[in-house]
Amino acid sequence: MESWERSRRRWQHAFFASWLVLTSAGPLTEAGQVLPVVLVAGLAAWYAVWFVLRTPPPDDVPAPYVLGGGLLWLGLFAIDSSFLVVALSVLVPYCMDAVRVGLVAVVSCAGGWLWHRFHATGSITWAEIVVAPLIAISGATAVGYISSVSRQSAERKRLLDRLQAAQEARAAAERQAGVAAERQRLARDIHDSLTQGFASVVMLLEAAQATLPDNKHLTQALRAARENLAESRRVVRALRPGQLDECGLPEALRRLSGRLSDETGIDAHTVITGKLRPLEAQAQAELLRVAQEAVANVRRHARAKRVTLTLSYMEDLLVLDVHDDGDGFDPGRAAFGHGLSIMRERMEQLGGTLLLESAPGAGATVVASLPAAALSGAR
Repeated sequence: MESWERSRRRWQHAFFASWLVLTSAGPLTEAGQVLPVVLVAGLAAWYAVWFVLRTPPPDDVPAPYVLGGGLLWLGLFAIDSSFLVVALSVLVPYCMDAVRVGLVAVVSCAGGWLWHRFHATGSITWAEIVVAPLIAISGATAVGYISSVSRQSAERKRLLDRLQAAQEARAAAERQAGVAAERQRLARDIHDSLTQGFASVVMLLEAAQATLPDNKHLTQALRAARENLAESRRVVRALRPGQLDECGLPEALRRLSGRLSDETGIDAHTVITGKLRPLEAQAQAELLRVAQEAVANVRRHARAKRVTLTLSYMEDLLVLDVHDDGDGFDPGRAAFGHGLSIMRERMEQLGGTLLLESAPGAGATVVASLPAAALSGAR
């Protein structure tokens, strides 16, 4: 892409230099003065300052360039009206990006040159009538060719940007799938080895305790085994949420809001909108944990009467928002806890975003969104 951009710039520079030389050489020779030479050199230097020496060159034509170039051209035109067609040199950067502007400028310069000859001599010769279309045709050809190169360059840039975005999305999805698969493998390995082993140890110790009920060391060993069994199960649950294995994300959210209602009396419910699509396992797990953390915050702080969990399947996004009608707060002044940071990190790791909207007395809304790339995997 950079090579195409450099090529476009080279054609622009060549167009500017050739047109400036062709249109100013004759008037400079006839004038025989120093000031026009200085102004032409100044116009060339002014162009170089803005488009040759700047790194990177500007994407758009800067207004200061047009103003300075226009003043230099007006100075030349005031000295000798033969410098009229030099105006196209100032407009060369526009000609590169807008072929219509370039064609209008070329035709205007050719017509202006005929007007100048008629104004200077009182008549127009057939040779001049032939030369004017040649000026217009040569300028229009240069404008058209260079604009074509510019359009090809822009189209290639768009295609390359789309290809790069697709490759990055695919790589991110593959990374997420790999992370999810590894978490599932770890969960299975821990469950099949450590958890099952601790369960067997607990059973053996319970059998031994039945025959030796007053053995202190046996009681301590049994307590330690039970604690480690519970810890291993907790790790397995953290790696692979059981609700998702059983029912999927929408139903897991419904169960979450149902438990909130049953345990607190809050009017909590879940809304699912859009057409359900397969969602990569890791994305499901992270969204569920965000919802659980948001609901936990409502329990602790909000004093809400109503909570709504909304999962929206859009064309290019999956959005989860948890809204409550509680006390609310000022996000700009509140000191956020560790939970919000963890929720934001979960979304950012998947290429998504997390927003928090609230105001004193107006409740709060946690909005987690994931791009379409995260929806490519199957549950």
